[in-house]
Amino acid sequence: MPVFTMRATHDPTALLAAGAARSARALAAGQVSAAELCEAAIARIEALDGALNAVVVRDFDHARRQAAHADAALARGERRPLLGVPMTVKEAFNVAGLPTSWGLPAFRDFVPPRDAVAVQRLKAAGAVILGKTNVPTGLADWQCDNPVYGRTVHPLDPARTPGGSSGGGAVAVATGMVALELGSDLTGSLRVPASFCGVYTHKPSEGLLPTRGFAFPGTEEAPAELPSVIGPIGHCADDLLLALQVLAGPDAAHVAEGCFALPPPRHAGAKDWRVLVVTAHPQAVVAADVRAAVEGAGRRLAKAGARVADASDLLPDLAEIGGTYDQIVETVLALAEPGGRPSMSMRTWFDLLATRTRIRAQLRALFTQFDAVLCPAVGCAAFEHVSEQNFEKRTLTVDESTTAYGVLGAWAALASLGGLPATVAPAGFTKGGLPLGVQIVGPYFEDRSTIALAQLLAENTPPQK
Repeated sequence: MPVFTMRATHDPTALLAAGAARSARALAAGQVSAAELCEAAIARIEALDGALNAVVVRDFDHARRQAAHADAALARGERRPLLGVPMTVKEAFNVAGLPTSWGLPAFRDFVPPRDAVAVQRLKAAGAVILGKTNVPTGLADWQCDNPVYGRTVHPLDPARTPGGSSGGGAVAVATGMVALELGSDLTGSLRVPASFCGVYTHKPSEGLLPTRGFAFPGTEEAPAELPSVIGPIGHCADDLLLALQVLAGPDAAHVAEGCFALPPPRHAGAKDWRVLVVTAHPQAVVAADVRAAVEGAGRRLAKAGARVADASDLLPDLAEIGGTYDQIVETVLALAEPGGRPSMSMRTWFDLLATRTRIRAQLRALFTQFDAVLCPAVGCAAFEHVSEQNFEKRTLTVDESTTAYGVLGAWAALASLGGLPATVAPAGFTKGGLPLGVQIVGPYFEDRSTIALAQLLAENTPPQK
């Protein structure tokens, strides 16, 4: 359940919390105006964000003009997927006229001349973009703090982080400030904040959504071998499907535009789904609350009729997946830095790529026997802010065990190395009331299947008391 909940009526604030899909339907039916939704979002940001620091770049005057144009278009009978829906985007995306710094002081005043391709598609679909949300310095942390904009805090406990690097966006959605957010993910940057804040997100199949215009300030594209993807954060599974409808498809700068369609979900009814539940990782401690939440999600699917297993010889070695992915990311990032040099021989690099190819083949075999893997998005709930600057020295306490900070990304590697879709859905709460999520990993380009399972889980989860 999101941090902010309200029964979906025609009230603009309630519609924001109901999400982009519900808001879009209300707009198309004339039940609310784009101006009303825009003003409700602005009012909520102004009321809440002073303490949270999530929406750090604000473009309210332009948003009001966008909303007025949307209302005029609706009055003419136009219908577009996001026409009049208020949303934000991660600070790292290029939006013409707004700064893109990645939280780096040297780029505080960098203003790109063009929108990222994804932002172009959102605007073409009618989205009203209110501004940009906070990130960690260089997007390189599972916290959300930088010297340009400062720290974003968790909406339920200011002593804790909302996660990173898409932390500001997760807070904006969780508190009902906006109906939708566009973020990104390399090592859990969408999935960790969604789990920490109790919202939905989708890391798409590699190559499904265009990334041009989401790149280091002053550049247009990330290195080709960097497996970073972009994706939505929303209030429900329908929001994720709506965002994919708008964003998916080839970038015309790379391939010719043409008809593109994702396959439908593998199954309609719960009884046909085959699900593998995994809650132990050789590289990472998993909190008891997290394990219980993921296993509980599996039990709910089984009760609904799905066939659920807790082990399979077809699952690749999670430690090999984690180690391989870490080496690929570290090598590409080192080369991307100014003056960067290769940290390994060419032979070692190609051996890494060969290992990735072998693991991807193993994953294809796994998904002939299973439709999805349920696992943690991250091994713990939102933790208290960590001030230690040296990542190698950082530690976390998980169920009274001290663990290295870097293991937070262990659960992200399964989908990331495989290039696979992964949807995160709310799965419960800790004993202290902090949100917990479940990660649903599926076969390549079967993004609608993982989102369908998230919806099935929502339908089979008792409402919060």
